[in-house]
Amino acid sequence: MSETIVASYRRLGAAQKGHARGAPGYSVYVNRRLGRVFAAAAHRAGLTPNQVTLISAAHTLAAVVLLLAAPAVWWNGVLVAALMALGYAWDSADGQLARLRGGGSLAGEWLDHYVDAVKIAVLHLAVLVALWLHTDLRDSAWLVLPLLYSVVSVVSFFGMLLNDLLKGKKGVASTHARGGGTFVRSMVLLPTDFGVLCLVFALWGWTAGFLAVYGALLVLNAAFLLLASAKWFREISALDRIAA
Repeated sequence: MSETIVASYRRLGAAQKGHARGAPGYSVYVNRRLGRVFAAAAHRAGLTPNQVTLISAAHTLAAVVLLLAAPAVWWNGVLVAALMALGYAWDSADGQLARLRGGGSLAGEWLDHYVDAVKIAVLHLAVLVALWLHTDLRDSAWLVLPLLYSVVSVVSFFGMLLNDLLKGKKGVASTHARGGGTFVRSMVLLPTDFGVLCLVFALWGWTAGFLAVYGALLVLNAAFLLLASAKWFREISALDRIAA
């Protein structure tokens, strides 16, 4: 018989390492702990990490469908925020479940990143279409916000992966190497946290409030991308100098 949920949860807790240098606060202090509960439950149920990844994708897909199909009212925003937050927690669970089962696979890592890429590419475009369909902003310049946010999110995701890939080729620890994070750093990075973006959708029924917070996050994420890009380029340039 497989171990109990409590036993799996404790085993995962004992195996936790320091959080990654680039990990923001919600992901570290909320989402990883929720993911640990889901991973323990999935382990008890006999699910595989890939199945957990697909469960995460299903939650996010349901949130996107609600955005597009239902009116922009408070209850829909709460449902969308809850589904996205649950999807993000399941996204944390797949890697933790792989650890419980003795290690992951390249195929599992590919699927996890592929689903993340689809989520990042689709979400802000869904916001654009939903604002056009369900609010009075159809001919408004506010519709530029989700387009810009989509660009920032996709470029950030690609830049992070490329930076880690090139570092890995030289045997250098990636941006997400464990053990380098601090509480203060995590709090400073909180606006870049996907979990925070998930919760912002609770304001969806209050269009002006949603756009104000959504726009503020866009500005902060764009500023982070500019700073991070310069840092990534310096790091890769340093590797070139070492190789030369």
